[in-house]
Amino acid sequence: MFEDRTDAARQLASRLAAFKGQHPLVLAIPRGAVPMGQVLADALGGELDVVLVRKLTAPGAPEFAVGAIDESGWTYLAPHAAALGADSPYLVQEQARQLQTIRQRRAQYTPIRPPIDPAGRTVIVVDDGLATGATMVAALHSLRQQAPARLVCAVPVASREALATVRPLADEVVCLQAPAGFEAVGQFYRHFPQVEDSEVVRLLQASAPPAR
Repeated sequence: MFEDRTDAARQLASRLAAFKGQHPLVLAIPRGAVPMGQVLADALGGELDVVLVRKLTAPGAPEFAVGAIDESGWTYLAPHAAALGADSPYLVQEQARQLQTIRQRRAQYTPIRPPIDPAGRTVIVVDDGLATGATMVAALHSLRQQAPARLVCAVPVASREALATVRPLADEVVCLQAPAGFEAVGQFYRHFPQVEDSEVVRLLQASAPPAR
């Protein structure tokens, strides 16, 4: 049980200490992981940015992912998508809806600069936990296309199924806990408040390199 996201991030930073001094690019999946990304970037002497992906939600069950979409529109579909009623017409609408949210967030989060280029860098992708792993799959796929030197997935907690799904997509996976009986990420945190867009914007602005 983690006290909160800060506690989880500090424990992750200890496990990632080998990357200190390599100026890693820490990419957080919004919104919950952004405060964690800031802790990791500070601890490792790295740089903070976001990787924008969105889960595709199941019909009638908005908390359950049937897949995920990245900023380019590339889509991952989970094997169980069809069984949950996510047919082609539904998916077309859901993809459009989530891609619109991604575009709105890009405009809001980094309005005066492009995403930081991951090419040739050690990239650490952080989330506050993996239930299905869908959004992490989309994030890792998106980043692999941009030729990082090393791609690391870092999470405090994950279901064993999600770990098996994401492991082939990263050069290294760091996960502090993969307990049996996983139901939801929030069950492993004593305090798990929602992170607001305003907090994401504040953290990204505070971590932005000075203008030249």
